[in-house]
Amino acid sequence: MSEQISAGRPLEHDLLFDFLRVVEAAAIEAARTMGQGERKYSDQVAVEKMREVMDTIPMEGTIVIGEGERDEAPMLYIGERVGMGAKSGNEGKYPHVDIAVDPLEGTNLCATGADNAIAVLAAAEKGGLLHAPDVYMKKLVVGPSVKGAVDIDAPVKDNLHAIATRLKRKVEDLTIVVMDRPRHRQLVRDIRDAGARIRLISDGDLSAGISAAVAGSGVHALMGIGGGPEGVITAAAMKCLNGEIQARFMMPEQLEEEERSKIAPDIADRMASMGIKDPSRVFDTNELAPGKRIIFAATGVTDGTILRGVRFFGTGKRTQSLVMTTETMHVRFVDTVHVEGGPDSFVRFDRI
Repeated sequence: MSEQISAGRPLEHDLLFDFLRVVEAAAIEAARTMGQGERKYSDQVAVEKMREVMDTIPMEGTIVIGEGERDEAPMLYIGERVGMGAKSGNEGKYPHVDIAVDPLEGTNLCATGADNAIAVLAAAEKGGLLHAPDVYMKKLVVGPSVKGAVDIDAPVKDNLHAIATRLKRKVEDLTIVVMDRPRHRQLVRDIRDAGARIRLISDGDLSAGISAAVAGSGVHALMGIGGGPEGVITAAAMKCLNGEIQARFMMPEQLEEEERSKIAPDIADRMASMGIKDPSRVFDTNELAPGKRIIFAATGVTDGTILRGVRFFGTGKRTQSLVMTTETMHVRFVDTVHVEGGPDSFVRFDRI
């Protein structure tokens, strides 16, 4: 971070709750559209609200993972400057922060009212997050107890036995999350042949990866191919939770025809321009998120494994969020009642 942060209070005290405001606001806007079947509109309102609130934060932020390239997205594009420091005349007054955002992870989930849609961001000092293009990534995510025991290149059966051994349980008692995609046919067969249970999800492998690192979630690992940008944000969460992600970028020739067509033809050049010289190598947690000062914040949009979705009532709204940082290793579950309606408003309390 800048001199003014490194010489003073840690990043957590300066920006943590500002970033909480950002994800809360995005989640509330997206939740208003839940179940309306308009996934693009749900994403649009989350993006616009996230940017609006982010521009009130005393920082000089750069989006390193966002909604796309400049010519593909109107807001929060890769390379966009955000925060109060992005305004003319404010250069150099605020800390430099690299930011990775997914204003609505699980757009289809929100559009259909399904579980596990979240608004999420990760932030770090300049250079603290890998600049990853929108390309597929093979991932293996586990929690702290299994850290160091698995290998993304090992047979699925061997990894499952390693996970079971570390967790002191039988393979049959494991639950592995896999995205329900044709590309995972063999992976699903291998997991079933080994005897483990599978939770197939339609979208949202970022949320699932976080669940794998939280004890008591009922999820013991995430396996399979998902988005590269989501992999970097997952890595930021793993740094805060002491979990582990291993990942490898998937080039077009490694994918099925339908997926191959979604990848830009110049992807290799784009990756090289972002500093990824050898996309075939395995990236670990610290390579995907090398920052020393990382903040992670997420708010539930719909109910999920570890976060409840936004609830609306007559005098306000209620959100549940997860905020954490590598600086203090504090993991906070924040339950916020946003009171509205004037002097006669009241706070409603429901046990979670």
